[in-house]
Amino acid sequence: MTLMPNKSDVGITSELIEQARLFAAKNDISLVAGLQSATGWTADALMMALGACFGYPALSMRVLQELIPDFEKIAYTECVQRGVLIAADESGVPMLVLGDPFDGAVEDWALRRYGVSRAALRIALAHPDDLAAYFAQQERQLRAMDGFDNDSTRKGDEEVAAIITLASISDDASPVVKLVNSTIYDALKLQASDIHLECDAGCLHVLYRIDGVLVQITQVQGQDMAEQIISRIKVMAELDIAERRVPQDGRFKVRVSDREIDFRVSVMPNIFGEDAVLRLLDRQSLTEQAQALRLDNLGLDAHSMAAIRKLASKPHGMLLVTGPTGSGKTTTLYAAITEIHTGRDKIVTIEDPVEYRLPRVLQIPVNEKKGLTFARGLRSILRHDPDKIMVGEIRDDETAQIAVQAALTGHLVFTTVHANNVFDVLGRFLHMGVDAYSFAAALNGIVAQRLLRINCSHCAMEVQPDDAELEAANLSRQQVAGWIFKVGKGCGNCRGVGYKGRKAVAEVLILDDMLRELIVSQAPISVLKEHAARVGLKPLHDAALLWVACGETTLEEVARVSG
Repeated sequence: MTLMPNKSDVGITSELIEQARLFAAKNDISLVAGLQSATGWTADALMMALGACFGYPALSMRVLQELIPDFEKIAYTECVQRGVLIAADESGVPMLVLGDPFDGAVEDWALRRYGVSRAALRIALAHPDDLAAYFAQQERQLRAMDGFDNDSTRKGDEEVAAIITLASISDDASPVVKLVNSTIYDALKLQASDIHLECDAGCLHVLYRIDGVLVQITQVQGQDMAEQIISRIKVMAELDIAERRVPQDGRFKVRVSDREIDFRVSVMPNIFGEDAVLRLLDRQSLTEQAQALRLDNLGLDAHSMAAIRKLASKPHGMLLVTGPTGSGKTTTLYAAITEIHTGRDKIVTIEDPVEYRLPRVLQIPVNEKKGLTFARGLRSILRHDPDKIMVGEIRDDETAQIAVQAALTGHLVFTTVHANNVFDVLGRFLHMGVDAYSFAAALNGIVAQRLLRINCSHCAMEVQPDDAELEAANLSRQQVAGWIFKVGKGCGNCRGVGYKGRKAVAEVLILDDMLRELIVSQAPISVLKEHAARVGLKPLHDAALLWVACGETTLEEVARVSG
């Protein structure tokens, strides 16, 4: 079927192109769209006229759908971004399809990437809107083939996990899929908490966070390969793979060794492309840990454990745990809740996400897409007749206000907030607009926590620190008399780093009437610290040094986590 312009007396002249160019510049659209607006032609008619001008055949949407794309030559994301397509017809003859014949730079780029001359490759035109629709169809097919299509991975609102095994990794034909799946598999075997994919000039760095520290695993050479790996992660997390200018967040599930693993994905643009971070959550492992989760198992010293147990046993008020991301705040709260959970109280939690599964505890996951935020969920919880409430994190003014009011009205509230130490928490809440008197009245105590790497038991050896190391830690030879200093030399059990496993260290501030009066009067931090020291506050640094004294960790590790 031959397609002709609706207005056959009007051709694509230089004057018409110039008119369209001015229209396109004024309205911030492409020259092809400007021509269509200027002529009033249909999409097929316009492309036929442009094809006659440039000497290229024009493809309708029906013909486009019959082509077989070759995303190995030019990655899908690059095709979408530049509006070009390398494909083959039923006879297998390759073809370069352009959405904008006026952009000679894109055409030259595509020919260079394909590695052929203009004379050796058929070139055709397709309307940009038809190409966009074609790419959308291809994205859905890619998701379906990879096992991450919306329909294939969800049953109702429930996600179904893709299965990763050593056999499936070896059978993967795509090098990109094989690399991503093997990276996930290895991270789980090494008990990593996060996978970092960092895009650099010409390569991609793969790092695992193990025991709280980043360890570089490998490098993947080639900018194209790096972009395809990030695109694969986006497909798995159901993100927009064509969008590379703004941050994106998503999640997906995989099944490895009969365990369902949740992944939270954060993709961030950088000057070389995009970085991705995957947070691993092994729910089955966490549930198994939760069954025996107690404060004794966290590695806390006896003084800190006794203080936290005292705060958790209060009938009402607020217990705050603070520290940086990944410092074990939520685990400490779960351990405290597990110890006090007798079945006689109604305990409700709201979290993002729910990490541990606790029996006979109502656990609510935040769902911001559906409007269930911490603040809205907390309001609903208060109507559910709770005795004890856990709020995963105080993120905003509204949640802070509601949590304080709940603590003042007979509920025991457990929650976390990001701050460096117990005294910074006071300023955080006051800056959130919480009334100082209400906050002081509601607050029972604050726990500031870190996770400390422990020396590998297989390669730890006794050493003697020099004077410079002791001075850096504010210690004297007299103070360390009788201490057993050990350092892990590195072995196969600890992957050569000298540390294996972590313990929690904490400083616990229990409020008394004098501290409440100082908070209400907004006394200087120095005054608060002086009074806290008099009533028994043991600083985080001192708690960490206890583990150095018995050879469990090093001065270097203490300096890393507590300064």
